[in-house]
Amino acid sequence: MLCAPLRIEQAALRAARSELPTVHTGLGPRRAAATARRLPAGPRIVAGIGGGLVPHVRPGDLVVADEVRGPDGAVPVPSAPLLAGALRRLGLTVHIGPVLGSDHVVTERERAELAGTGALAVDMESHRLAAAGQPFAVVRSIVDTAGAPLLRPGTLGHGLAGLRSLRAAVPALTAWAAATGERHVLLAGPRSFCAGVERAIDIVERALDRHGAPVYVRRQIVHNTHVVRRLQERGAVFVDEVAEVPEGATLVLAAHGVTPAVRRDATGRGLTVIDATCPLVTKVHNEVRRYSGRGDTVFLIGHAEHEEVEGTVGEAPEDVVVVGDVAAARTVTARDSTRVAYTMQTTLALDEAEEIAAVLRERFPRLSAPRKDDICYATTNRQQALRAIAREADLVLVVGSGTSSNSRRLVEVAEREGTPAVLLDGSSDLDLRRLAGVRTIGLTAGASAPPHLVDEVVAGLGGLGPVTVAERRLTEESITFTLPREVL
Repeated sequence: MLCAPLRIEQAALRAARSELPTVHTGLGPRRAAATARRLPAGPRIVAGIGGGLVPHVRPGDLVVADEVRGPDGAVPVPSAPLLAGALRRLGLTVHIGPVLGSDHVVTERERAELAGTGALAVDMESHRLAAAGQPFAVVRSIVDTAGAPLLRPGTLGHGLAGLRSLRAAVPALTAWAAATGERHVLLAGPRSFCAGVERAIDIVERALDRHGAPVYVRRQIVHNTHVVRRLQERGAVFVDEVAEVPEGATLVLAAHGVTPAVRRDATGRGLTVIDATCPLVTKVHNEVRRYSGRGDTVFLIGHAEHEEVEGTVGEAPEDVVVVGDVAAARTVTARDSTRVAYTMQTTLALDEAEEIAAVLRERFPRLSAPRKDDICYATTNRQQALRAIAREADLVLVVGSGTSSNSRRLVEVAEREGTPAVLLDGSSDLDLRRLAGVRTIGLTAGASAPPHLVDEVVAGLGGLGPVTVAERRLTEESITFTLPREVL
């Protein structure tokens, strides 16, 4: 149910025609505590206006509590990122952070002191309505802010803005309520970082330790926005091309590999180059050079727009033909049908890539193949692990950025098993509407997604109701790759 401290807040929430029951709790901690004692058990959202504590929280903004603090301690609100994401998708300005409970309207001096605690907003009711042990959320629409106290002429306009935001938030609040319930999470294992990704990140961090900031990185070191953002905070500068790097600077080549032309350009600018290319990608580059060196046409099974494929093609652009799907495999031609070979992008879906390779082998009986499959062990392991749980789930969640090929392939693997799947860059990307009626969730992460993001998704689901977690681990990964001598 929706808990609104003021009648005017209750009216704003009801005006949005939500099906959720709305309860007027009364203003202040004493009335809120009395109401809390009368409320039945069940999911509860406190929604109303509040006071901002920090300058960047403005009138009409929404603060979603990830923690409610009161004199009796703090109550965590783990579903906050999911609710905040739903509100942002409605076009609202949303902040996530602690909400403080007060027993009175705070003064400007008190506001400044409270801001020092790290809280974003203050109210008088949420800490008394907090429902520990059951789904609980707090959304406060800001009216008075730092530098704009409650008792001033502008409050009326700010109050109307706050009520408009509160009303606009109702569809997200309704979706949150519909998403609550008990769930079972099946964790696919292995998941998340592989050895090549860990190596690439380690290389950038060691380069920063050794050379200091800035260290330049051509393209994303791995395809994950969270990893890139964290390295940027440490002083890494990501560029699209070598020409953007100052002469004499340190440049790290990303894990997906580059063309020989990029290496020549870096040498020409006098850069200190550190190669973070995954050794399994390097293997494919070596295969292309070997095949093209003996005069073969090389069919590269992969996606032409992917950075790894661009780098591989650059090894022998006159001899490599990218084959993106079965239809292309059925029509592709070679200079000499008896002198042909194939390689694969390392992050493909194994079954799809094999289907393409089978067509090529049928059409070109003399087709040479790699001594060992090009699709990397981590990609294969994650796909097989997901396949083992997908059919038991009502929904599969794949943690990974949209730029990550291996993460997108995991979505496709689940869908081919007949289970709907969603790609999430983080927990706030999870559309609450997808969770309504879903009781069993399969959860995995692409090889470039940090493990803590999976933990955050589980925590967010736990904020919607009791969650049991079971891991299905098919194999243990013990592979490690040596670091380049430049960072040892």
